[in-house]
Amino acid sequence: MGVSIREFAASLGVSHEAIRKAISRGEIAQEPDGSIDPARNAGWQPRAQARSLPKAEAAAPEPSSAIPDYSKSRAIREAYAARLAKLEFEERAGKLVSADEARIEQFRIARALRDRLLQLPAKLAPQLVALIADDPDVVAVETMLETELRELLSEFVQDL
Repeated sequence: MGVSIREFAASLGVSHEAIRKAISRGEIAQEPDGSIDPARNAGWQPRAQARSLPKAEAAAPEPSSAIPDYSKSRAIREAYAARLAKLEFEERAGKLVSADEARIEQFRIARALRDRLLQLPAKLAPQLVALIADDPDVVAVETMLETELRELLSEFVQDL
């Protein structure tokens, strides 16, 4: 035996409009005479209560392939637009540089350092031979190498 929409709403503690909306969404089935069978619709809960249920009692989540509603899509779009605006601002403010530009500059610096280091043997070989030929002194060789390396690195830093 069916009850009226208002009676069904009162038994659940919701407005009759909430019941009408649930009927239009197909969540509540009506009898041919327009009444509602409480036993048949016993599992229905108002949306506000369904949202407050623990996860275990909540309905199964929508599949990930489902298209989000307009408000979710708009929120996602706005979040990404804000991120892009922040990146553009930081780039224009000089806080960010392009990753490609940074890689190119890093390569240029490493190549310049490599080239300067590879020039050291040709520059130091005659001086080392002359130093060792007179008096084989390990400390003097070490001092000469350290001095040349420090000089090369200080010049290199100044060129950056």
